[in-house]
Amino acid sequence: MNSRLYTGWVTHSRSIPLRNAFSYRVYLCYLDLAELEEVSNGLRLFSHVPGAKRRGNGGGRAAVSFHDADHGPRDGSALRPWIDGVLARAGIDLEGGAVRILSIPRVLGGRFYPVSFWYCYHADGSPRAVLAEVQNTFRDHHSYLLHNDGEPFDWASRPRADKAFYVSPFVPIDDIRYVFAFSEPADDVSVAVTNRSGESILMSTSLILSGQELTDANLARAMISQGPMSARALVLIHWQALRLFFKGAPRFGRRPAPEDEVSF
Repeated sequence: MNSRLYTGWVTHSRSIPLRNAFSYRVYLCYLDLAELEEVSNGLRLFSHVPGAKRRGNGGGRAAVSFHDADHGPRDGSALRPWIDGVLARAGIDLEGGAVRILSIPRVLGGRFYPVSFWYCYHADGSPRAVLAEVQNTFRDHHSYLLHNDGEPFDWASRPRADKAFYVSPFVPIDDIRYVFAFSEPADDVSVAVTNRSGESILMSTSLILSGQELTDANLARAMISQGPMSARALVLIHWQALRLFFKGAPRFGRRPAPEDEVSF
């Protein structure tokens, strides 16, 4: 099985215009789209909810669930045709290769994740793109496709994307560029995202995770030790927003999400 559970730490550090830093324990599921039904059928604590079923805050039949309607087109349609269509717009054809998603799943019905990463592989096994799917607390969403024009994706590269989507009232949009760094998902995986304005680093966020088999026992341990991750992430984000508010951080007005849901 390529699907697994990752546990570890998220670390965030802000340096401009004021300092704020934190680290929290997290757990995420890394799910191969082709294995969703197999994983769902083999576990009691995990379920895959295809299509538009249960689009509300209710969960699936299990404590941990992955809903197709929470990702991609969000209209209940299948995810694989959607991501293949997005890749085709960038001239990328996986020729049937694997697509795997690293994300906070729904836990006890809660459905929030700040960002999910779609790892897209060619049929020959080489990585071809990573899609960063971002969601804010208003449930708006936007994605950034990071790629090498159809050539194999270099894990040592530092892909960049101009920020196009409102995430937080304490983070500007204009003249901000994301700089990403990825490791290849294996026994461990890491992701780093730096917000830069010109030569200045505004803030940086990193995920440092260790993989383990996706089993009922491992899911139970993660939930017992850290609680419902989706709801916990939402609470912690609002807690940090309160800290920034009382520190006097400047605020920026909300903007609608771009009409094109993907930046290339």
